[in-house]
Amino acid sequence: MPGWLRGGNLLTSAQLHIRLRFVMNFGAKVFRLRCTGADMKKTIVAAGFLTLMLPGTADAQENGAEASQTIMLQPILVTAGLTPVEQEKTGRAFTVITGEELEQRQIRYVADALRQVPGFAVSRTGAAGGVTQVRVRGAEANQLLVMIDGVEANEMSSGEYDFGGLLADDIDRIEILRGPQSAFWGSNAMAGVVNIITKRGERNGFTVKGRSEAGTQGTFLGGLSLSGGGENYDMALSGTWRRSDGFNISDFGSEKDGDRNATVNGRLTLELTPDLTIEGTLRYVDRRNAIDPQDFAWGSPTYGYVIDGDEETAAREFFGSLGATHVSLDGALTQKARFTGGDMHREYFQNGSRTSWNDGNRYTGSYQATYAFETPGFLGASHQITGGYEWERETFLPSHLDETLSRDTNALVAEYRGEFLDQLFLNAGIRRDWNDRFSNTVTYSLSGAWKIPDSTTRLHASVGTGITKPTFFEQFGYVPDSFTGNPDLTPEKSLGWDIGVEHGFFGGLLVADITYFNQDLTDEIITVYGGAPDYTSTVVNGDGKSRRQGVELSATLNLFDGFQAGASYTYTDATEQSAAGEKRLEEVRRPKHSGALNASYTFLDQRARVFGEVVFNGKMTDQAFVPALPARVTLDAYTVVNIGGSFRVNEHVELFGRIENLFDEDYQEIFSYNAPGRAAYIGVRGTF
Repeated sequence: MPGWLRGGNLLTSAQLHIRLRFVMNFGAKVFRLRCTGADMKKTIVAAGFLTLMLPGTADAQENGAEASQTIMLQPILVTAGLTPVEQEKTGRAFTVITGEELEQRQIRYVADALRQVPGFAVSRTGAAGGVTQVRVRGAEANQLLVMIDGVEANEMSSGEYDFGGLLADDIDRIEILRGPQSAFWGSNAMAGVVNIITKRGERNGFTVKGRSEAGTQGTFLGGLSLSGGGENYDMALSGTWRRSDGFNISDFGSEKDGDRNATVNGRLTLELTPDLTIEGTLRYVDRRNAIDPQDFAWGSPTYGYVIDGDEETAAREFFGSLGATHVSLDGALTQKARFTGGDMHREYFQNGSRTSWNDGNRYTGSYQATYAFETPGFLGASHQITGGYEWERETFLPSHLDETLSRDTNALVAEYRGEFLDQLFLNAGIRRDWNDRFSNTVTYSLSGAWKIPDSTTRLHASVGTGITKPTFFEQFGYVPDSFTGNPDLTPEKSLGWDIGVEHGFFGGLLVADITYFNQDLTDEIITVYGGAPDYTSTVVNGDGKSRRQGVELSATLNLFDGFQAGASYTYTDATEQSAAGEKRLEEVRRPKHSGALNASYTFLDQRARVFGEVVFNGKMTDQAFVPALPARVTLDAYTVVNIGGSFRVNEHVELFGRIENLFDEDYQEIFSYNAPGRAAYIGVRGTF
């Protein structure tokens, strides 16, 4: 539900007068509050701190109230540009999933939360923890940018992010943007951005939390966290361990394919002075997953199918960041400097022996400055102008090379935000990238929202361009007698736009949004094959255009105290590029129809809670390499139902349980890979 219907945090003017600094747990932001009243005639600057995101300001509405008047602070969207903005003031299509929602619905992997987001399609290779691709609005998986605490997490080898290793245990909120966002976020944000913000500590005290869970397939999860802080600092440290024996993802054999995952996350924020804040983060993930290979042995009766095999993949991810934010000129000028680093190492094993590996690193340095000012005489307007510079170095070392590959990118970026008559909100951005390994690019973005006066209707629209860089493997990869990279590749390019309307019914009890989107892809990187006798392959930029369009629907309902419900539906028409006169083929693993329903009820003085959710995935095509089958096969539609509940024994202990895939639906998300059957889990969480 949008902030202008459901509200945000409440502070009185008197509290603001006493406490000029406050913390908002749901993200990094800087608030600039304009307060007027009998004892408050000048602007009060409430400078928060930036956890990991880019700095910005948000104005609370002037109302001429008395000093005791309650002031409403609207929910902030950190991701929608270089600076945070109130949710109602962005023209971009977005979804926010809070950590409280993740906990109440007992979601253990972020990918399972994304299944209920409009425009998203999730494909997992079998059991939880397996390689998981996420596609948005019919785009490829490497055209979705994933940020974790302000650090880019996409891998250098594939350009994708494997959601199979992203546990949801320590997440405070997930912010999701759909549509091209490269003007603000750079490459790989062609189709959208998933921004993960982890939990932070509450000041003036410390809290210890623990969770333990066990269930079907020998699954065990344990988590422990310590968070808190003092007057001028806060910190949080959490660790989560999950393991499962899994099940057999292949129709051939009986071997189980399990997974284990250990994740540690930490963050610290320190206010050195009233105007200067330092923040740092660290994240480490160590995971190991059993996989079954496809059989490509000529003459084999199972050629092209997934078969049992003693194969595993291991991954280690290490992310870190250090940043500083300085506010001056009575809050009008905000400057931020930041450095981030990430190391992603993957290994592949067969029969206990390592067969290959790769290591990728990404380092980023950035600086930006934001200046805010007002022009009361011109449409009662307020403005923000931001300019910034970003440097990025990526390195990649695969096991078949002796020399580390590298590439550098330098970028200049600018943004404008304007608010007019407290009802019209505009945002524009432009970015120029200089790349040392391929052609330079320019991307732009323009969006707007109009909150129609005296109504619960909001119109929103956006248009922009996006790019996706060639992966290291596409540029420099090599597989003997099979594949050779192409160092002359250029980035893929895209132009996309969307338009929608959001409306509240019955005094805001029901809020619905409908959005139409349209996006084209050019210079798509495609695989081409040589002739006889070896038929070796390489990649080139295609000449055609891939088309994606569709409609996204979402709704939230609050009938009475304790009952909540939500629904989403997406129609996606995504087709591959084709030569003149040829029929366009559907993109694989993008269902035309998908949707979800969820409902929950809290009772017994909010001590007990029950919930249920339904996820529907329509028919979709996939590639098949089985000689006896067509090159494209159709995967059947499926519907999965999950239920669960919890009961708080006392203020420290809560019991919970859930059943996933209640009706034991038999389905496939990827050809020849079985998906999980019915599973049950019980557990306990405590706070001390």
